[in-house]
Amino acid sequence: MAKITREKILATAEALITANQQPAVTLDQIAQQLDVTHAAIYKHFTNKQALWEAVAAAWFQRTIIDQIPLPTTGTPAEQLHDWLWAFANAKKHAYNDHPQMFALNTRYIDSNPTALRAVLTSAYVVIDTIMSYQDAHHERAETILSAFSVFALPTFKDTWNDDDYAARFEALWQLIVRGL
Repeated sequence: MAKITREKILATAEALITANQQPAVTLDQIAQQLDVTHAAIYKHFTNKQALWEAVAAAWFQRTIIDQIPLPTTGTPAEQLHDWLWAFANAKKHAYNDHPQMFALNTRYIDSNPTALRAVLTSAYVVIDTIMSYQDAHHERAETILSAFSVFALPTFKDTWNDDDYAARFEALWQLIVRGL
């Protein structure tokens, strides 16, 4: 029987989701692919919910957050605008390009406020850094990102490919920029 790590389990689960082109992968499939038992998987995750949250969170970090470069030119407000626009588009591209993983993320992260806040903490840190907020609890960053939820939460995904997408983003930006 092979020795497994948390990272191997996450990678295997994501690979199976992608290969099967659906987010419905069973623990049996993961265990079989890794040549281990269910018990071996549960040594790394307390339950199925924890496993799927970890898979979705790792994918979100890698596919969305890690793909957005930190702007280095312009005023802090201009840098924030550019980062938020990149974030909105990264989420849109994830929806269009990775529908299975987007569905998993929707089910296990976006529909769970505690998990969502944990996953978005790295985004809050970026916003705090750009704006020099030095806010230990990220309240202002969370408020700013929340304002752009129409461009990030799956409830609104059916509008992300509309022709007025950029115009709606800019209209929202104009509403909040004065309050930064």
